[in-house]
Amino acid sequence: MNIIDKFHNWRRKQRWNKQYKKGRWDNLRNPIEASRYNTIINFIKSHGKKQPSILDLGAGEGVLNEYLDAEMFSYFLGMDFSDVSIQKAKTKNFPKAEFVTADIHTYKPTRKFDVIIFNEAFYYVHETEKQHVLDRMLSHLEENGILIVSIYREGIGCWEYFEKLQQLDFSTVKTDEEKTYWKVGAYKL
Repeated sequence: MNIIDKFHNWRRKQRWNKQYKKGRWDNLRNPIEASRYNTIINFIKSHGKKQPSILDLGAGEGVLNEYLDAEMFSYFLGMDFSDVSIQKAKTKNFPKAEFVTADIHTYKPTRKFDVIIFNEAFYYVHETEKQHVLDRMLSHLEENGILIVSIYREGIGCWEYFEKLQQLDFSTVKTDEEKTYWKVGAYKL
């Protein structure tokens, strides 16, 4: 990224921290989001190994953890760009879970995972960095691991990056609100 893109990325972080402080992202707990989170969990159960290690990119306050049964996984690492959201997630003391603040553009996991989730995060990756970020995350996917991608609405400029992967499952999660839907895909190398 050039210096201007880095500046805009920094401004986005400041905005998200402010929004998390004001409760702007509390809507992620609304029932309308439940189907999306349950689709992610069903993909883990259907295509992942039993009790997988999970990396949640875009974990926010740990809302996915609120839907997960702790017996379902062996280890969970939630990563988000917002310091405020990660601090909120840490206060919840989820079992077998850790949370870190990091920029997805440069984040390098310290281990491999059975499941890696781009949880409403891939479309925030700068266009020039998408392939680099995807390749870096795939290099931290265990053999026979799965990648799950959740994208709000169409995700223009995102889905083509996953075309070279083997698609295991795909679902459009619809709601009663015409313009509120998500596309969720499960992939492996």
